[in-house]
Amino acid sequence: MTRPSTDIDAFSPGAYADERDIAARLGAMRAQGDVLWIDQAPYRPFWAVLRHADIIEVSRNTRVWLNAPRLTLLPDWFEDRTIAQFGSRTGPVRTLLDMDEPDHRKHRQLTQTWFNSRHLDTLRDRMRLLAKEYVDRIAALAGDSPFDFVEEIAVPYPLVMITAILGLPESDAPLVLRLTRELFGASDPERNANGDFGLATAMEFFGYLGGVVQERRKAPLDDLMSVIATATIDGEPVSDMEALSYGMLLATAGHDTTSSTLGVGMMQLARNPGQFERLKHDPALLPGAAQEMFRWSTPVRHFMRTAAVDTAIAGQPIRAGEQVALMYLSANRDERAFDAPDEFRIDRSPNRHVAFGYGAHHCLGRILAEMEVEALFGEIAARVDSIALAGTPEWVKTNHTGGLKRLPVTVRMKP
Repeated sequence: MTRPSTDIDAFSPGAYADERDIAARLGAMRAQGDVLWIDQAPYRPFWAVLRHADIIEVSRNTRVWLNAPRLTLLPDWFEDRTIAQFGSRTGPVRTLLDMDEPDHRKHRQLTQTWFNSRHLDTLRDRMRLLAKEYVDRIAALAGDSPFDFVEEIAVPYPLVMITAILGLPESDAPLVLRLTRELFGASDPERNANGDFGLATAMEFFGYLGGVVQERRKAPLDDLMSVIATATIDGEPVSDMEALSYGMLLATAGHDTTSSTLGVGMMQLARNPGQFERLKHDPALLPGAAQEMFRWSTPVRHFMRTAAVDTAIAGQPIRAGEQVALMYLSANRDERAFDAPDEFRIDRSPNRHVAFGYGAHHCLGRILAEMEVEALFGEIAARVDSIALAGTPEWVKTNHTGGLKRLPVTVRMKP
């Protein structure tokens, strides 16, 4: 069987420290082929799926393409160690992301209603007030002196929302933030120096959430952690490990991917003042602007799938048991799917990006993330006059989930 391959590295965590460089690498890979065989240390070999249409096709066919047993790219030595210790590549953690049918559907339904538009509509007024509060903070920081938009605004704003929805104390937000950064930035030495790809952090997170789960089982409240702690599937209570894994997923992904989009969105408005002017003068562009920010940021860079049977992608035969990496960032810059994909256009239409994934496993919190981004940038467009970069944006070194570490900006408010 012919295996078109490449030696371009778009998989090392450090490759994502330069956004223009990684975009160029992915573009060069697409020029070499739609599906490429990757045999690059320290990872076990796999196929890279680079095109938007192919990622859509794989994502919608959950019978052929399985999430288990390999969800993300991890070094082979680490996979060997966790399999030996826990019997799984991901250690003791098993979240919605790891599950196939019917487990995935049953577990997803436990919290589905909390993330639909009807339920989230009850949070709109609170979200607007929170957005106003954080633009008040921008106003206090505005002027000639730069400030870090990521640390001051992009990180705390969605963190406050998800901890409130989960029912976690506001005083615990710094702990949730630290643990999230250590998990999602596990390959970045500045974020997690343990060298265990977040395993110790996951155990610490479980220890924290374990107390919350026990409290909610004794005295449930009107919050999402109570729903998880008291849930039943097929008439049986969910296990402690399932409840902890579920809570950890929501507590981390529920804010980190949104904060990544907020940071990148602000960066792109600073780089494209003409687009910001249009947004300031036409609020109707806000929903489209938010979607372009999601496309541009693509906080989740890849997920893995395993072929359940012999199959093919874009004419390339794939054997049962072989694995593919769905390269979402490549798909969102695919020349076949987007006109001028390397341009930031707030009026881009259509904009069928895959920043939230696609199909049965599309992001559970998509509507919440859209509401948060639109609320904040709606307030920014109404009150901020200009945005300028005050230094070089710095990215988290991760090949999976991440965004900007720092975004130094200066801001001037409207009179």
